[in-house]
Amino acid sequence: MSHFFIKKIKFPPNRILLVTLISLYVLLITVSCKHKSLNYITYYNRVNEIDSIYRFERDTLETIKQYKKLFKEYPPRNQERIQEFETFITLSDRYHKDFGEKKTLYKFIPLIAPYGNAYKKYLPLFKKYDIDSMEVKENIADWKKNLDKRLVDSFSVAMIRDQEKRHIDTAVQAKNVRKNAELLLWTFKNYGFPSVQKIGTMPMHTLLTHMNESKQYYPIIRTKLIDYVKSGDCPPLSYAMMFDSYHVNVEKGNTTYGYNSFTAIMDSVQINRNRKSIGLPSLKHSDRIRQDFMAELKTK
Repeated sequence: MSHFFIKKIKFPPNRILLVTLISLYVLLITVSCKHKSLNYITYYNRVNEIDSIYRFERDTLETIKQYKKLFKEYPPRNQERIQEFETFITLSDRYHKDFGEKKTLYKFIPLIAPYGNAYKKYLPLFKKYDIDSMEVKENIADWKKNLDKRLVDSFSVAMIRDQEKRHIDTAVQAKNVRKNAELLLWTFKNYGFPSVQKIGTMPMHTLLTHMNESKQYYPIIRTKLIDYVKSGDCPPLSYAMMFDSYHVNVEKGNTTYGYNSFTAIMDSVQINRNRKSIGLPSLKHSDRIRQDFMAELKTK
C-alpha cells in the first residue's frame, strides 16, 4: 500500500505575522475599492425600474427577484415613498420567498429608526422571525445613541435659524443663510453629508433649497451635493429641489428636474432625461408614486 506525504511548510512566527498582515491589507483594499466604486445613481435608477415593474406591471415575483439581486450589490436605502427595502421584505414574506429573514430585518431597523413610532407597524413581522419588540426598541435606542450629538444640536439650531424672520427682514435672512451655508460646508469637510443616519429627520430639503440665496456658497454646495448623491448619502430629491430653486428663482430659467414652477415644463422628455441622470423616477412614475402614497394615507 502506497503512502503519500505532503510536507508542511513551517514559517517562523514573524513570517506568519507578515503573511497575515499582507492578506488582511489586500482584503481591506479589495473591500474598500468595491465600495468606493458603487454609484448610487445607478442604484436609484435600478430601483425606479424595479418599482415600475411593481406599480405598473404588477409582477410581484419579478419585483422580489430583481430587488434581491440589487441588494446583494448595494447596501440598501429605503427612500421616502418608494420604500424599496420595505417593499422587498414585505413582499418576500407574503409570497414565502427567502429574503434573509433575521439578518435582513436587522439591516432594516436602522432605516426605520429615525421615524418615531413608524417601527410599530412592523412589529408583527419582526415577531414572526423571532425578533421581539424589546429587541427592536433596544436596537433603535442604540441607533439614537450613535447619532452625532454635536451635529444634531448644530442642525437643530440651523433649522430654527433658517426660518427666523424669513420674508420679513432680508438682512437677517441673508445673514442666516450665510451661517447655515458655512455650517454645511464645515460638516461636509468634517463629517460628510448630514444624512438621516447622522442627524435623524430634519427638513433638510428646505434648508438646502434656501442655499440658492447665497451667491458665494451655492456653487460649492451644489458641486459637493452631486458627489453625495453618487455616494448614496444625499437623496436625489434634495439635490433636484435645490438646483431647480436656483435655476428658476435666481437665473429665471425653466425647471430642470420638474420642481419649482412645475407649469414651466416645456419638454417632458428632456426633464425625464435630467431626472434619470441623478436617479429620480420619471414625471409619470413620480405622479403614480404620489397617487399611491396619498391613497395609502386615506386608508389609515
